[in-house]
Amino acid sequence: MANVAMARCCVSECFGTFVLVFAGTGAVISNNVSGGAVTLPGIAFTFGLAVMAMVYALGDASGAHINPAVSIAFWLGGRMEAARAGAYVVSQCAGAILASLLLKYLFPPDAFLGATLPSGSALQSAVLEGVLTLMLMFVILSVCTGAKEKGITAAIAIGGVVALDILFGGPISGASMNPARSLGPALVSGHLEHFWVYWAGPIVGACAAVPLFRYVHAAICGT
Repeated sequence: MANVAMARCCVSECFGTFVLVFAGTGAVISNNVSGGAVTLPGIAFTFGLAVMAMVYALGDASGAHINPAVSIAFWLGGRMEAARAGAYVVSQCAGAILASLLLKYLFPPDAFLGATLPSGSALQSAVLEGVLTLMLMFVILSVCTGAKEKGITAAIAIGGVVALDILFGGPISGASMNPARSLGPALVSGHLEHFWVYWAGPIVGACAAVPLFRYVHAAICGT
């Protein structure tokens, strides 16, 4: 039964990440195809709404991490076992790759498939990705603790932060905040030249949010 439950969680994470990447990077591709009709705010809200929908739909199934940086940070924070975190990461990456393969089939002329690439230096984007993901992970930890651990409220908060981060970080680094989201289009389109930026930045940022959250909330509680 434990293996069945794990398999269901992995399918949930794979599907959730598939939806996120298909809708989000699909919006980027549609924006390119339409000559900018979707716009940056449209792309930001597409990603945010996709995250919101998946958290609401899959939160009770697997936690709806749909992001390797989130799963790694939860493991670091002692909220999940290493084996489960590893299985989640593999499932999330698989979902992202499947989404990008489908988008490649649908839009073969698109050379980048919504891949995230730095507009400036790689270091600038890596630092920005780290800060953006720290913000996201801090909110995730905050809404998944105590009385606030309720579906629709958590979904709105998390999706809102994703949209917010993309609105101001998107033009600089792509505002991935998610190694799987960057892996799918980078691998399928063949643009892996700055791939390390979108693994190192988000993972470091998400992990940094764990001690920050513990310190801030301990201080609030007076302990």
